[in-house]
Amino acid sequence: MKRLHSCLGATVLLTPFAVFSVNALIPSALSSAKQIQFRHDQLNTNAVSSTMVEATTTKNNNDDNDDNDLDSVEFPPPLSQLDRIQRSAIFWSKAMPIVANYYGLIGSLKLQELLGVDNHTEETIEKLWAEKHEDGAKKLYETVADLKGFYVKTAQIISSRQDLFPKQYTDALSVFSDNLDPMPAKLAKAVIKQELLNADESFEDVFAEFDDIVSPPRRMEPLGAASVAQVHRAVLTEKYGGKEVAVKVQRPSIESKLMGDIANLKAISKPFQDVDALPLDYYTVFAELEKQLGDEFDFVAEAVAMDRIFSSLTRSMDGTEATELPLVMPRPIPGLVSKRVLVMDYLKGVPLSRAREEMLKKGIDPDSPEAKLFGRKLLSALTYCFGRNILETGFFHADPHPGNIFVLDNGEIGLIDFGQVKQISGRNRETLAKVMVALDDRLSDDNPEDLLKIGNLALELGVELNENAKDEAAAAVAMWLFDGSTENLPGGYDQGELSPNSPVRELKSFPQDLVLVGRSSILIKGLSNRLGIKWSLSHEWAPIARKVLKEPGAVSARADRIRFKAVVSVFRGWAKGRRNRLVQKLPPSVRSPLARALLKLEETKSKSSLRMNRRKK
Repeated sequence: MKRLHSCLGATVLLTPFAVFSVNALIPSALSSAKQIQFRHDQLNTNAVSSTMVEATTTKNNNDDNDDNDLDSVEFPPPLSQLDRIQRSAIFWSKAMPIVANYYGLIGSLKLQELLGVDNHTEETIEKLWAEKHEDGAKKLYETVADLKGFYVKTAQIISSRQDLFPKQYTDALSVFSDNLDPMPAKLAKAVIKQELLNADESFEDVFAEFDDIVSPPRRMEPLGAASVAQVHRAVLTEKYGGKEVAVKVQRPSIESKLMGDIANLKAISKPFQDVDALPLDYYTVFAELEKQLGDEFDFVAEAVAMDRIFSSLTRSMDGTEATELPLVMPRPIPGLVSKRVLVMDYLKGVPLSRAREEMLKKGIDPDSPEAKLFGRKLLSALTYCFGRNILETGFFHADPHPGNIFVLDNGEIGLIDFGQVKQISGRNRETLAKVMVALDDRLSDDNPEDLLKIGNLALELGVELNENAKDEAAAAVAMWLFDGSTENLPGGYDQGELSPNSPVRELKSFPQDLVLVGRSSILIKGLSNRLGIKWSLSHEWAPIARKVLKEPGAVSARADRIRFKAVVSVFRGWAKGRRNRLVQKLPPSVRSPLARALLKLEETKSKSSLRMNRRKK
């Protein structure tokens, strides 16, 4: 049955019985080598092509005809209620046969066993399963490619969890991780003109260069095309600063499509709120996602969130000192932000979903010490940033997936797309901090006093368990969610999210306010699993949590005071960047042994820290 849960999970994840644990909680982590391809989004407009399209840089020549052409572009209409119903019907008509095929195979194998005519070897059974996986993955890919919308976001979840889903599914759906079908160049420019330009301005008054999307055979992909928007590289005119920028353009009428999809899923999941066979209340999960998704269509709010998160991470909790930011975040360009267009700093690099592919191109073994050392750096950076945001201010990036995490050309890590953010209450922040400290301070994984304390804190957060749940269930959920270094969960629960014996199955309801906190933690957990690194979020977040509990966030009146320590921090950041660039220039014969030595040092330090922490009492 465990095999059944694994293979059906990919299909079920796109239904109401799916988006928590691996589901609504999960964004993404490192994906395997991916073949990125574009299938064009059907927007009910003749301007859309079904072929692959790509980008080329063009310099503007003040062509007045170009602006006139933009005025004539026809925008696709919003989806009607009938359109929404048809999309839901199409999904169910295509998804349910995939599930039925798996049950058909299981029934056939069991019947042969009962009749005593079971001549299958382990090898032939594996082949039968592989064929079902191949067929199911192909059909699921085609369904998501046809419908897109909210289903794309769930496909991103599946493609990120190779530790849970069959390879056929993760490979087939990996195409949706960071690039979808770009909308036509003229449509994107028309949106920009309508949203951003002043009445007396032409397109060329603002952009000296702009990456156009043109038809084959000239093939160069745009920076990114996601479910809500796509991004173009551009260069501003001197009037606007003359710098290289990224221009995020919202797809016309996409709001009605995505919100319609999630409304359908809410409607379907509501009758199943009290069904014991399901892991938890998925209606609550979809309600939270609907609320967050609604904020993703306002780019003005995104620009504000971008600045707010950047400011919180570059200052100490009391605001008195500058702090070093372990990753790069783009900043919005003042005066060039509207509800549907956002111009921001350009980060040169590749999304995490293509990192392995880029490593292979550069002759770097993805399993080499260099790659693993970078993996630790990535884990540390994400852990630090999400930990500080969640525990210190409660305001954090809520849509982390491989397309939103970048590996920059200079070896640094970038975080983009602040369209989905979440603010949790001060009380929940405080209780979360107590959970981290309790997990970090526990004597063992089965000490009754520790389990009682951790469990009570989990219940205080609003977690509701099934009536027949084991006494250790609440603590097991907390340990599963925040401590990936745990060898054995209390109560005999399994680590796998899709296992029938997973502690997630004991959840009757999960607090809506914390759904996206779990989503962020699962990102880091999935990433550490993929890298083969035992990673404890509670251990890494405990120092932040202790500081939060000791200093509940009162901002000092000396917040603007420049200290010598702040100057030192800035200098260290500059030196670190210079060191990274120098290391990258070393020959492989020198770079690899150095990386191997540093990796061993990091692993030893991490193991020693965990051991010391367990022995400190």
